[in-house]
Amino acid sequence: MEQPIYNPFYSFFNLLWFFILLAFILLPFWRRYLLSKAREAIIRQLEEKRGSRVITLIHRQETLGFFGIPIFRYINIEDSEQVLRAIRMTPPEMPIDLIVHTPGGLALAATQIANALVRHRGPVRVIVPHYAMSGGSLLALASDEIAMDPNAVLGPVDPQIGQMPAVSVLKVLEKKELKDVDDQTIILADVAQKAIEQMKSYLLWLLTQNGMEREKAQHIAEELATGKYTHDYPLTVEYLKSLGLNISTEVPEEVYQLMELFPQPMGSQVPSVQYIPVPYRTNQEGRH
Repeated sequence: MEQPIYNPFYSFFNLLWFFILLAFILLPFWRRYLLSKAREAIIRQLEEKRGSRVITLIHRQETLGFFGIPIFRYINIEDSEQVLRAIRMTPPEMPIDLIVHTPGGLALAATQIANALVRHRGPVRVIVPHYAMSGGSLLALASDEIAMDPNAVLGPVDPQIGQMPAVSVLKVLEKKELKDVDDQTIILADVAQKAIEQMKSYLLWLLTQNGMEREKAQHIAEELATGKYTHDYPLTVEYLKSLGLNISTEVPEEVYQLMELFPQPMGSQVPSVQYIPVPYRTNQEGRH
């Protein structure tokens, strides 16, 4: 029987393909490791600059695993557990800087974090580089100072019953006679009324814990918790200042650098925003 001829080229070719496949599988994990280390370096830099504990709560689409499948992230119980652990590990008098970028999330988780922030004896500053809506706004209201980019926004904290605003559920009872309303809507309206009163009461407690006058706290609770605006309505820096909240527009440069390390996955798509990524300077004639 004729023996097959050994060809070292084929062995090398197979080995090369094996390493290419291995690199293709491990590359996403390696990139995530390097990204995590870069984030840690900026966090440490900011902590040294501020003499504080820096905690991030940043929700974007993250590319996960081998197939690069993006998922949407919101404030959840795992987030609250991690933030509460970070606060427990912080000396009582040490300042806390919480960087928040989130569309909101689970009310229970956001409330737990807000409680821990307002009970921390040291100064607490919530930094909002772009937006903090719903539960993210609740965290901002628990701080001693809110540092926002001039174009950043918060959002109302009015309760939602399922996918419906609580205040809109109550409107049904105003528009119809009780005999024309089904039992389920009546039950939802009862829950909605309780949810609004609970949120107003909670905001009043939260704001007065940091020394705010009760009358001012009541006004803010009425503005933000009763459905005066739609749930996704952007509350600007100017509006928040008019409410009497302690708002600063001095966001550390490190925060913007950190946000660059939380990129949205693009896959093979053409980016919708593109520019020369360097700061420009203008001369006296106004040219750059």
